[in-house]
Amino acid sequence: METTSQVAQAPAAEGGQQVPSARRTVDGYLQAPFPWYGLDEAFTGPRWLMQVGTAADGAVEHGSIGHGDEPSVKNEAGSVGEPREKFAVVVTVAANPSRRSADGTGLLEATSVSSAAWLAGVGLLSFTWPGQMDHSLRDDWLEQQTETAWALADDLDGAEWSTLSLPVDGVPTPFHYRESEFGWVLAGSTQEGVHVGAYGRGMSAYGLGFAMIKDIGEYA
Repeated sequence: METTSQVAQAPAAEGGQQVPSARRTVDGYLQAPFPWYGLDEAFTGPRWLMQVGTAADGAVEHGSIGHGDEPSVKNEAGSVGEPREKFAVVVTVAANPSRRSADGTGLLEATSVSSAAWLAGVGLLSFTWPGQMDHSLRDDWLEQQTETAWALADDLDGAEWSTLSLPVDGVPTPFHYRESEFGWVLAGSTQEGVHVGAYGRGMSAYGLGFAMIKDIGEYA
């Protein structure tokens, strides 16, 4: 996924926390040539747009939909005794083979379940850092953990991952799943030609189900 970049991001408050009032518009999502996924109708809480990512040629390749409490950056040392946010973020990634860029100068990286797992892993990291760490060191920690998330995503059959079956559009679907002290991450594929990743904390992944969003325009 090194050919993708995050776009249309909301302004961030100090420490990286996104300003809730500056959510994404739906425009980028509407430009995607693939369907978006979120939690199924069993989830009745708030839903909100996050961000889309594009390839070098400007094509939308992935994006995220949030569910539950809007997550903020959490220093675990500062959250002792405080209720933890309960959220799940669903990442949809277009299933693309390796292909030439629009200008014909090179190849764009193929996407896979590992792409969804990596995006989900990095997404979870973006809202957390260890309580014993000084805030000034967070960038170094995040860079190191991002590399670790990539290594883990590239080895979905490794010991760090387990498997579970969750419904996608009502069909039992296998997912790769792992937990950490910061939350959980999972990734799998759908029958609609996209890969689905998810991350969260405070909500059990075992009770989730995913479904295609019929009209992303309703999020506007």
